[in-house]
Amino acid sequence: MSSFIAALLNPDIVFIRYALFAGIISAVPFGITGSFVVVKRIGYVAGAISHAVLAGIGFAMYINAKYGKEVLSPMLGAFMAAITAGVIISFVSRYAKEREDTIIGTVWAFGMAIGLLFIHSTPTYIDPMSYLFGNIQLLGMFELKLIITLAVIVVFVVVLFYNQLLLVSYDPEFAALRGLNVYFYQVLLIMLVSCTVVLMASSVGIVMVIALLTIPAGIASFFTIRLWHMIILSSIICAVSVVSGLAFSYMLAMPSGAVIIVVCGIIYFAAMLLNAIFSFIQKNRAVGKRDQIKP
Repeated sequence: MSSFIAALLNPDIVFIRYALFAGIISAVPFGITGSFVVVKRIGYVAGAISHAVLAGIGFAMYINAKYGKEVLSPMLGAFMAAITAGVIISFVSRYAKEREDTIIGTVWAFGMAIGLLFIHSTPTYIDPMSYLFGNIQLLGMFELKLIITLAVIVVFVVVLFYNQLLLVSYDPEFAALRGLNVYFYQVLLIMLVSCTVVLMASSVGIVMVIALLTIPAGIASFFTIRLWHMIILSSIICAVSVVSGLAFSYMLAMPSGAVIIVVCGIIYFAAMLLNAIFSFIQKNRAVGKRDQIKP
């Protein structure tokens, strides 16, 4: 751990601080949006959006290599692809006759295929593993500013429309009876998911970002049933996972994305075990009290 702290304090190792700041800042919108994803059970939608992001990244790398300069940031390309995928899923799911899972699967596979074709067509060599599974060295000042901007947007929108999103997530039929435009808020939630997916795509990769979006919220759901409690707890868990994962990945010279998800997974299984133990103890206490009641 001392080597990681020394790297953070070293003025020459800038990317470590960028990755740490990006992870801590992203933890809040991940906790917020991830809680809605878990409650509404739309993890498959988030998975499709996260994989479709590769199309935007591949396009940005192809354009930059073709013109010999950075015309389009890969992260900005990822943002454009995520929003496009979210709009397509929202629109086609409502107006087309195809099954929703078929549409989502098509967007998922098509986005990745387009991205791989762009990467293959890029004149210079590009390692797709860095984008699929994360590379903290991909983060620069521009990417950090974009992460901050997207995080502020996500937090602001959720705070502004929290009650509406809460009602639509738990009981869309009742929300419609109350006069809410359910479709609008469902699309808004998918757009928030799209923005959130981009936040950590560079650090943990587009394949694993769905895990960071759902696992912390899943852990929080073991210990609370209130949504705002879940948001706070999942944000803390996400921040702890990212910071710990970055530290271990730096010390062990391993991929940061994989280590972050492993840490998050360990916390999940530990929380699941603790929840099972507490449930077993409470059940035994309830049985004991019932046996003590005399007729």
